[in-house]
Amino acid sequence: MEALKTIKSGYYKNIQTAISSKISLKQAIQNCKTNAIITEIKAASPSLGNIRSNFNPVTIAETMQKSGAVGLSVLTEPTYFKGSLQTLIQARKAVSLPILMKDIIFTTEQIDAAANLGANVILLIQSIFDKGYGENDIFKTIEYAHNFGLEVLLETHTEVEFAKALKTNADLIGINNRNLDTLKTDLSVTRQILESQNKYSRIIVSESGIKNSGHIQFLRGCGADAFLVGSIIMLTNNVERKVEELVNAL
Repeated sequence: MEALKTIKSGYYKNIQTAISSKISLKQAIQNCKTNAIITEIKAASPSLGNIRSNFNPVTIAETMQKSGAVGLSVLTEPTYFKGSLQTLIQARKAVSLPILMKDIIFTTEQIDAAANLGANVILLIQSIFDKGYGENDIFKTIEYAHNFGLEVLLETHTEVEFAKALKTNADLIGINNRNLDTLKTDLSVTRQILESQNKYSRIIVSESGIKNSGHIQFLRGCGADAFLVGSIIMLTNNVERKVEELVNAL
């Protein structure tokens, strides 16, 4: 896979360590009195291409925190999302929110980087480990992350993947509403999975395709506890207003 070329090139080595920070995204979601919105910082995506030309991670992170985001997701994957580890370093120094390092994570080297950069959570994708692409299996990878004090958001796309995720010690389970083959989004994916599965008191994060207050209301009614929102926020000219709209959706 293309992402492995990045890993093998040493992209995650020789990094500058950011301010160490031990903050729980899980606890922040549990304590949230409004909608628990995890706002995402990214410059591009496979479905939209370049998203934002005026890209200042520090200003964006500070605005998201001010507007009530429960946490930040920072894209560090460079090939498809034009992310960088430097963006994570800048965001960590700018805000006190829990930060999710969002990448296509296969190796312990990447987890080391997340811990050294001050991330609090990493994203793991169930399907990647089901296909055997991981350096270790999903159980050992989660354990490795936990040993660094990192929480794990384990992303799923189907009922089968969700059922497998429930058998792990992942701190949060994500449901991605995007079909990775067609790149189309359908919010009913979250509904269908949660109707068919008992989430066993897990924190559920609905991801992708969220654009407005109505979407937040729908997903909350389906049983989602938190909502990861990226593109619609990065596309807007007024980040503060858009985040506040989602955070305060009734």
